[in-house]
Amino acid sequence: MTRIVIVENFHAVKGKAPELAYRDYIGSAELSPEQAGDAIRAHWGIESMHWILDVSMREDACQIYRENAAEHLARLRHMAVNMLSAAPTKISVPMQQKRCMMKPAFLEQVLVAGLTSMGKILTTHADAPGLLEYFLATTLL
Repeated sequence: MTRIVIVENFHAVKGKAPELAYRDYIGSAELSPEQAGDAIRAHWGIESMHWILDVSMREDACQIYRENAAEHLARLRHMAVNMLSAAPTKISVPMQQKRCMMKPAFLEQVLVAGLTSMGKILTTHADAPGLLEYFLATTLL
């Protein structure tokens, strides 16, 4: 490890005292401050997704190990989180899950938003037909 990045984080919430925190990161890549900031934000985006999968979908508690079942369930969980994230609402993932269970119209809204989002990603990629076939073959088997 040849690089140390120190991030100063100022956090202010209405009605509370502002907080100043420092975070240290180590690495070997030679990055500009902008590149380091992008890499750190990308890392925390991934951590956020894993937190949602663990807390909302109880991924760590899953005890299914038979053949490829755990991998298939993980893909389905990722799809569900992506669809919930694509929905045009600001409510939390657990609340969206509850609304999907109770209100078929909301479930339909989430599915349409998720599939539309996935369709946009697949159609903008050069190998979209191959990706779609791979996705269907590996997820549904």
